[in-house]
Amino acid sequence: MTSFGREPGHALLGPYQEGSVLGLTSAESANALLLGIVEATSSGPHVEPLAAAVARLITEATATDVCFVHVLDDTERSLTLAGATPPFDQYVGEIQLPIGSGVAGWVASHREPAVIVERKEEDPRYMPIPALRGTDYTSMASIPMESGPSGLVGVLNVHTVRRRQFTDSDLQLLGVIGRLVAGALHQARVHRKLEARERAHERFAEQVIAAQEAERRRLAGDIHDGISQRLVTLSYHLDAAGHSITADPEVAVEQLGLARDLVNLTLDEARAAIGGLRPPVLDDLGLAGGLASLARSVPQFEIELELDDDRLPEHVEIALYRIAQECLQNITKHARATLARIRFRVHRGTAWLEVIDDGVGFDVAPAPSVDPHSPGYGMQSMAERAELVGGRLRVISRRGSGTTIIATVPLAPSDADAPADA
Repeated sequence: MTSFGREPGHALLGPYQEGSVLGLTSAESANALLLGIVEATSSGPHVEPLAAAVARLITEATATDVCFVHVLDDTERSLTLAGATPPFDQYVGEIQLPIGSGVAGWVASHREPAVIVERKEEDPRYMPIPALRGTDYTSMASIPMESGPSGLVGVLNVHTVRRRQFTDSDLQLLGVIGRLVAGALHQARVHRKLEARERAHERFAEQVIAAQEAERRRLAGDIHDGISQRLVTLSYHLDAAGHSITADPEVAVEQLGLARDLVNLTLDEARAAIGGLRPPVLDDLGLAGGLASLARSVPQFEIELELDDDRLPEHVEIALYRIAQECLQNITKHARATLARIRFRVHRGTAWLEVIDDGVGFDVAPAPSVDPHSPGYGMQSMAERAELVGGRLRVISRRGSGTTIIATVPLAPSDADAPADA
């Protein structure tokens, strides 16, 4: 076993050791390979097609049997197979190696080439991957793909069935290829991240629009079914009072009294509709004050409060307030609870809202309910509100054991410290 690199137990490979060398026997073949690499790196901004083209070009030009292109993933803690020559191209995207694991992982962590001429299973760095059939190949060279601006981008591996030596010249050429490919792969990775971010923004925008439309439909329904109907009835009472004011004053007084009651009810519904858009209490008292006010509006059961005074960005406060509001409505309608607890705190850059009740509980459904009168329907609504502000909702419940709702929203560093109007 012979290896490249000054590791204990591995001799430094000299330029002219016994055995055949890579197929780059002339300057013309090397130039043709480099030209092909340049053309491949100019073909487009996507990682997998570029890695596949590089693997094919290297095996054709160097007379090796297979080439693997492992690319650093977005976490920068593991390598993902991004390109391979057939038949291994079917495993692209499926094979992952943690940094430091296997020969490619060792190369990524040490940022230097590694060569194994034979008996690779005896090399402590070697880790067999059954899908890639490493035992079918005798010799291999592994090269880091890195450049100054982008740093390490991945690892390039070539394998041969027959025993081969890899000279310093071979490794230098593969290193040049690695540096050429590194810049293009770095740009492709950046492009992939931007595309993923753009898709996430598009999904977020769709969710926001859907939520806005749902709020508009709710408000339109409230106005149509409540305020507008009461105003029509009010006009009837006023007409009746006008017609009766001289002929029958008592009827007129009765109609005016009914009209006054309708005015009060309409004002209450108008305030409720306005509060449905933006709870005014949040502007004055913040989320803690809003939750305390919300608790006072529910007389059906006792509510204990544990509330921090932290102010959050406006959209986060609204989302958490609405989640708490939906929780209390669900408890009132379904739980038959005697006690509920509302806890709000900001801890380690995350806003936490917990609503706990001692009610009858329910079996948490694996899929959202379509019944607007079931607790599962409200849970889906709350989960969507949490997701719209980048958070998540957790539901813990079972029959006879009460229910716990936990909403968590990660905050930007400035959000955790600054007031909502900063």
